[in-house]
Amino acid sequence: MLREGRRLFGTDGIRGVANTELTPDFVMALGRAAGEALPHGPVVVGRDTRRSGEMLSSALQAGFHSVGIDTVDVGVLPSGGVSYLTGVSGAVMGAIVSASHNPASDNGIKLLGSTGAKLTDAEEDGVEARLRSGRPFNVAVGDAVGTRFQKTEAPTEYLDFLAGLAEYSFRGIEVVLDCANGAAYKTAPALFERMKAGVTVLAADPNGININDGVGATSPAFLVRESRGRLGLAFDGDADRLIAVDEEGVPANGDVIMAIIARHLHARDRLKNNIVVATVMSNLGFRKSMESMGITLIQTQVGDRYVLEGLREHDAAFGGEQSGHVIFLKDLVTGDGLLTALRLVEVVAASGRRLAELRKEVITEYPQILRNVRVNDTSRLESAEAIWAAVERAEADLEGDGRILVRASGTESLVRVMVEAATKEKAAAITEELIGIVRAELT
Repeated sequence: MLREGRRLFGTDGIRGVANTELTPDFVMALGRAAGEALPHGPVVVGRDTRRSGEMLSSALQAGFHSVGIDTVDVGVLPSGGVSYLTGVSGAVMGAIVSASHNPASDNGIKLLGSTGAKLTDAEEDGVEARLRSGRPFNVAVGDAVGTRFQKTEAPTEYLDFLAGLAEYSFRGIEVVLDCANGAAYKTAPALFERMKAGVTVLAADPNGININDGVGATSPAFLVRESRGRLGLAFDGDADRLIAVDEEGVPANGDVIMAIIARHLHARDRLKNNIVVATVMSNLGFRKSMESMGITLIQTQVGDRYVLEGLREHDAAFGGEQSGHVIFLKDLVTGDGLLTALRLVEVVAASGRRLAELRKEVITEYPQILRNVRVNDTSRLESAEAIWAAVERAEADLEGDGRILVRASGTESLVRVMVEAATKEKAAAITEELIGIVRAELT
């Protein structure tokens, strides 16, 4: 995992193949490096349903214990729940053992600060520097050794928090929940049943290896098939993102969800400073939607941590990513798919309108194609002049009626090529040309 010249932490923590890249030894060392800088404990630790999760969670907690830091183990819980409990419990750090939407063979570690927000780049760099130094860590002995406390009531506390935010009953609204066989498999159904919705539950039978396997937020086709005229809500493995499916079977990504909620807040004068924060990946149609409503759109780099930074910098409270990470800063400092689902269905309940009607009124999405190109070394992208010359030519061809984004993945050896254009055919032609050049230059 510690490769020279490559940052350990990506845009969403550390990820790798469990037990080969992300080994118990490495994760224990990471716990020591993170824990040694803490003045005291505890650290709240949660995970998703992967088979490797218990192994790596135990190793991470052992690392904290070895430098004298206690841990509070909340077990399988959505990322938003770990964030919430970290922020309200007096913990000095939180940790989530999850690879989010990645396949079951992968796993990952996300570290949170005392407020429940993800660590800043500088804070992550500090952990990495201690890990790379190889110096002996402070060794706790005797009664100074940290220990593990299990918090079995964590899901109930998290659900009480979410339900307490709701302003409407969902009685009469039929929802189909795709829980991705992940962290939300119990909490999502419990939340919507508490809200009096009619609930159909899918992909809520985790066996350790079926998380995200053809289901969840990254596989909306499954929910499209199964929703059958009802409102569908799909979470990913750690339930920090939401993708919806409307009653006509059309997926609604984060841009659509944010546009609908932004209009609802704006109309009620509840959109703080009339600002929405989104990333460079947001669709041109979303940008035009915000402009048409007179809402100021602030753009950040990809990653919900950067959305959070943008919200704080501009004194705003609502923003997110096309991928379905949405932040309601008044309520929580990180993306939470269950909270996003709650707020989206509240708009449906408040308006008495179907999701399909709401999306048609608020946003017209430009055809967008996003392709991933596996490369040998993403660090060479910045200096690949042939790629950027091709991007410049394509942008000139679009004449302002479209958008191109080429960027390196923060979690995998991939270059992401995104093209928006007035027609799908034009977007596809430009995408194929750019992919060919990326492959020629970087593989």
